[in-house]
Amino acid sequence: MAKPTIQYVCSSCGAKAPRMIGRCPVCGEWGTYEEESTKGQSTRYKGQSTTEAGRPQRLQDIVASEEMRIDMHNGEFNRVLGGGLVPGSLVLLGGEPGIGKSTLALQVLMQQGERKTFYASGEESVRQIKLRAERLAGNADNLYLSSETSLERILDQVKELQPEVVVIDSIQTISTESNEATIGSLSQVRECAARILEFAKSRNIPFVIIGHINKEGSLAGPKVLEHIVDCVLQFEGDPQYMYRILRAQKNRFGSTSEVGIFEMRQNGLREVSNPSELLLSTAREGLSGIAIGAAVEGVRPFLIEVQALVSSAAYGTPQRSSTGFDGRRLNMLLAVLEKRVGFKLLQKDVFLNIAGGLRVQDPAIDLAVLAAVLSSNMDIALDAGTCLCGEVGLAGEIRPVNRIEQRISEAQKLGFKRILIPAEQKIDAARYSISIVPVSKVTDAFRILIKPS
Repeated sequence: MAKPTIQYVCSSCGAKAPRMIGRCPVCGEWGTYEEESTKGQSTRYKGQSTTEAGRPQRLQDIVASEEMRIDMHNGEFNRVLGGGLVPGSLVLLGGEPGIGKSTLALQVLMQQGERKTFYASGEESVRQIKLRAERLAGNADNLYLSSETSLERILDQVKELQPEVVVIDSIQTISTESNEATIGSLSQVRECAARILEFAKSRNIPFVIIGHINKEGSLAGPKVLEHIVDCVLQFEGDPQYMYRILRAQKNRFGSTSEVGIFEMRQNGLREVSNPSELLLSTAREGLSGIAIGAAVEGVRPFLIEVQALVSSAAYGTPQRSSTGFDGRRLNMLLAVLEKRVGFKLLQKDVFLNIAGGLRVQDPAIDLAVLAAVLSSNMDIALDAGTCLCGEVGLAGEIRPVNRIEQRISEAQKLGFKRILIPAEQKIDAARYSISIVPVSKVTDAFRILIKPS
């Protein structure tokens, strides 16, 4: 019998070391190395048959067909998955505590109608889950609950029930008897995920496992679970606001460019099919520091309200604060505004907010950010019927963006009269009823914005 060996694994990135070290040389985190024993660990995948996995086949002899999918009866959830849940797949759903991961998973199961589903929780009792289910809309006649932390007992219950969809909440609270490490450790998480994947493939039952995130905001044990699961979904949003975004960070059966948008209500999560109408305020007429930007999340266009406040610094060091927008990019845009346009903001505080609590990463809202800062600094309200779209370069030029036609169509649909776009984008303006204004530099855009439309 092989002698057990001891190794040390970083709980942040999964890097291994033969001895305990203070700082991880891979991810740079301190105090993340944990002791791990290799005794009893078996993460070898055995889901496929030896004949299928071991015999080489010519590419032209392989018959390709569309993956069968399970309709989850939730349009936004289906959109992110790529059309539905693939039988035998393993999906990891992560997010901050209290963001609504368990609510989303339970609500999706309750929307399955006559389909038999199973929800296993290692964090809550069945009575707590029952209380949450009572305020959610759905059919719970074929939903089975279990409060269990042993992976072996959970899999035995799945064998007995034979459900069509299984949710495990959460992977950090489940342990397997084949591993002697503590619950929630990196080796336990890896071993449990590998066992669930093997079971899902062999039984052709889809599993959704809920995972915690670390202090940096990424999934705990990301490099370990990321390579095991088929799909990684990130559920994000500000708990103080009602909107949530579901993103696919990895998807073996679909695109990672889709996003789903939900609105948190008392009776659960409501799908938001047209987020622009909810994110735009109707009381922005005559208010300075507000600009409307045309953003795209995944392949979905929507208009967002960018709010800025520029005021004299009360202390010696001016503040730069942003909510829902990258703070480093804000500093870069303010430097462009000062160098290329001539606005002196060294002694002024700048606060930026993306209305609705959303976090936007699309660089196409750069022009809207600068317009909002300009409007607040000069205390001049921008035209409420104008929206902006364009990435700003370091030389003050406005660079082209992707999916410009969809952005223009969204602005036209919502009744905007004018949209500023990069001059390099070739658009047939005759196709649209909205006025399309091409601009090549930030200074050109500002001259147009401070004039009446």
